[in-house]
Amino acid sequence: MDQSVNSASVNAMQEVFHRAIALSREGAPATAKERLDRLARLRALVVENELAFDKAISADFGNRSSTETLIAETLFVLAEIKHATKHLGRWMAAKHVATELQYFPAKNRLLPQPLGVVGIIAPWNYPLQLTLAPAIAAIAAGNRVLIKPSELVPQFSALLKKLIAEKFDETELYVTGIDGDISQKFANLPFDHLIFTGSTRVGRMVAEAAGRNLTPVTLELGGKSPTIVDRSADISEAAERIVYGKLMNAGQTCIAPDYVLIPKASMDEFVSKASANIARMFGTSPDNKDYTSIVSDNHYARLEAVLADAAAHGAKITQAAKPSDPAWKSKRKFPPTIVSGVTPDMKIMQEEIFGPILPVSVCETASEAINYINAHDRPLALYWFGKDDAARDEVLARTVSGGVTVNDCLFHFVQANQPMGGVGASGIGAYHGEWGFNTLSKMKPIFYRSPFNRLADLYPPYGGKIARLIKLLRFMS
Repeated sequence: MDQSVNSASVNAMQEVFHRAIALSREGAPATAKERLDRLARLRALVVENELAFDKAISADFGNRSSTETLIAETLFVLAEIKHATKHLGRWMAAKHVATELQYFPAKNRLLPQPLGVVGIIAPWNYPLQLTLAPAIAAIAAGNRVLIKPSELVPQFSALLKKLIAEKFDETELYVTGIDGDISQKFANLPFDHLIFTGSTRVGRMVAEAAGRNLTPVTLELGGKSPTIVDRSADISEAAERIVYGKLMNAGQTCIAPDYVLIPKASMDEFVSKASANIARMFGTSPDNKDYTSIVSDNHYARLEAVLADAAAHGAKITQAAKPSDPAWKSKRKFPPTIVSGVTPDMKIMQEEIFGPILPVSVCETASEAINYINAHDRPLALYWFGKDDAARDEVLARTVSGGVTVNDCLFHFVQANQPMGGVGASGIGAYHGEWGFNTLSKMKPIFYRSPFNRLADLYPPYGGKIARLIKLLRFMS
């Protein structure tokens, strides 16, 4: 990379940031009309360039299912914009807050205000959705926004940068370059809030950089999201739904079911039916355009390595083709794979897989599954399949995860009225819908004192009046 190009990109980014900060401090907060206009422009940008985004993302991946891009990215973003537009007036309104009796007559209000300038460090796996969804929340909250897209999707990133520049002033919404060390420089800027979506390892570095500026962060990370198939589950139903959740975007999904815990008596049936569903949904040819490529050669090699480690430790590998098959590898399409007989010492059970490999491990009871899950980092998602309400509720009560879908996978993520966020190693904070608006607003508490209020009785010089008031306050506390 030409150092002069990198320096120019960094300088441009820093200059836009400082102008945006100045405007956020000097000017009046964005009105509802201004925010709605920005959301409308963003919606128009997505609608007008739907095909261009699809082509760019597919080119970056090698092949990206157009249907998956439409469902998981385009329609998701449009739904987020529609939801924010519909509810913005209510979100922006000052909230009435109850006032304790001892402070009457008076009133409390909670006033949402823009934080100022929000930074977004976006990932590559769902580049449109996970770039624009947090931006929608930030815009709705009245903030100015800077976005750093992923260097692993250069065609998408260049297209987004160009299109945003055509519809927005730089200080409203700005997309940086992806060259050189711009990621590090971006994270070091003293944003009013910083949102990062990506790996736990990089998330720690982003949090450290933000911490030096006391910048609050929302971290959407990942981890190993468990899937429990209870002995009461319909195995055919579970196999179909887990395969779909796992293989969307070829498993390159932060909330994909990472591994399955299942009773031994159901293991063979599950593997058989999961394999049949893989063949039915995606066929056995790498030419299937509904099956997405792995994003890079390095990611493909990593998947080969964890699978080889599992095989070396005695796991049983079920797949339609070998990853080394030139017909698959040349297209960076990793054959959908089920791994049974896994043990905790295998890398496949120690690292987030982020690919189309599904380990299946024996687990006989809800308590056994709970103990295994709780012995590891808290996951971003958890999935439970079955009909036994008591077993389900025990799992829900005794495990902590970012979110849960019962008897399916992924769908808790797309609920506009629910927050999306991890816990511990799987993330910090949450957004989506009103949760995103609140995260990226300062919810400022305001106390309005009445001229008839007796709070002046608290002032010195203290005497009999304060003793009587304290007695009253003690009685009311």
